[in-house]
Parts: sequence; C-alpha cells; structure tokens
Amino acid sequence: MPRYKLKVSYEGTDFHGWQKQEPAGEEPLRTAQGVLEEAVIRVVREPVVLTGASRTDAGVHAMGQVAAFTTTRDIPAHKLPRAITARCPEDIQVHQAEEVPTHFDPIAHAVDKEYRYHIQHGPILPPLFDRRTIWRTHHELDPGTMQRAAESLIGRHDFAAFAQASHGRETTVRDLHHCDVSVPGENRICISVRGSGFLYHMVRIIAGTLVEIGRGAFPPDSIVRALETGDRRCCGPTLGPQGLVLQWIRHEIPGSATSLPTPLADESP
Repeated sequence: MPRYKLKVSYEGTDFHGWQKQEPAGEEPLRTAQGVLEEAVIRVVREPVVLTGASRTDAGVHAMGQVAAFTTTRDIPAHKLPRAITARCPEDIQVHQAEEVPTHFDPIAHAVDKEYRYHIQHGPILPPLFDRRTIWRTHHELDPGTMQRAAESLIGRHDFAAFAQASHGRETTVRDLHHCDVSVPGENRICISVRGSGFLYHMVRIIAGTLVEIGRGAFPPDSIVRALETGDRRCCGPTLGPQGLVLQWIRHEIPGSATSLPTPLADESP
C-alpha cells in the first residue's frame, strides 16, 4: 500500500493546535490534524490515519508541517495537494506531496526543525494585515543584545528552565543547532530557533526571555544563569502563540537511501 508525505501550512488562530482532540461526551475540537484527515479521507474514499511530525499548540501557525498517511489507493502524488486543499477550509493548505517508504514515520524520522517567532516592537500602531501572525510589545527592543544572548543557547543544554512544568518528557536535555535574532523590517524582529526537538512551550519561553533582555528588564547573562540553574524564574514569560510559526522539518530514514531534505529557510510553502 502506498504511503504519502504531505507538506502542510496553516494559519493556526482558529485551530486548537495540530493534534486531534475528542473530549468524551463532547464535540471534537477543531484541530489542524482533524480537519486535514477528513479532507484526505474524502479524497481517497476510505478511512486513514494521518500522523503529523510536530504537535503545535492552539494558535500556533505552520509553514512546513509534515504529515503522512497510508492508503490502498494508488494516486499520483502530484495530484494530491490540489485535491486535498480543495476539500479544506481556507486556513489550511497542502503544498507538496510525495510517495515515501511504507515505514516512514514523521515523528521518529525527524532530525531537524526550525521555529520562528515574529515580533513587532515600539510605540507604533499595531499591525494590520499580519495581526494574527505576529506578537506585539510597546517596548523598544535591542536586537543586538538579544542576538548576543541567543548565542548562549546553541549546543546541548538542559533546558529545564525553558519548559512549562507539565512538559511530560523524561529528559529536558536538548540540542539547539541555531538561534538567531534578525530584523526583517522596521520595528520587526524575528527569532529563529533550530534543533532536533523542543520541550513544551520552549520556543515561546526563549522568545519571552530574549524580549526581557532586549528591553533591558533582564541582564544579558540571564540565559546562562537559567541554563546553569534550571530555574524558571531566570526566564521571561511564555509569549503568546500568535507569533510562532513552524517553519520547516527535515527527515531522514535510517538504513534507506531516501532523505527528505529541509526546504530553504525562505522557501515559500
């Protein structure tokens, strides 16, 4: 039976996150996984289980979520993006599809992923056209100071201080491959964080800590102290979900010549 990998984008404001949620005795919540799985079923005309690579929270967006499903139907992969998207609401789209080995696992075979957090700062009018995908602060931020602090996060560290208490993971040690603070436009800052995996709310806490450093409320060495002590009080607040975007995910299948490469960081979905 063929297995298909999908590249998916969604504007997460009106979703209760990626993962399906079906509370007992209640109507299922609207989730990206649930909506997309229904659309896939309408295309292949049989039940399928759609698995996603990353669990994004309620209100978080995605440019390059990866999902996969297996079906008995043999469908040309290039026809799937248009067919599935036509059966989706306007806030979710499938941009790419390809057939992959039957043992491909979007979660287990993910080796690298990037999140970006978008911020508008300073005493200016609030954003209009991208108001649902950016977090706003009235404080003026210093991106240079934020960048120097962000570099302390790169490498293997215990990120206990940067995780919500209910993270549910056996270990809080993670590898960050890249952390960058850029200025894409006037009064705009983008925090890019790349690594093999992340803890619950980890990127939003990193962003909140860098904001506190950027506005001068925290000393520049706050991140070093947070990593050394594991003390959540050394970190800033958990910023809202609206500024966070899952940018891309790279997969590799062990023992296979198939490598599912990372898109370019600025590639359109």
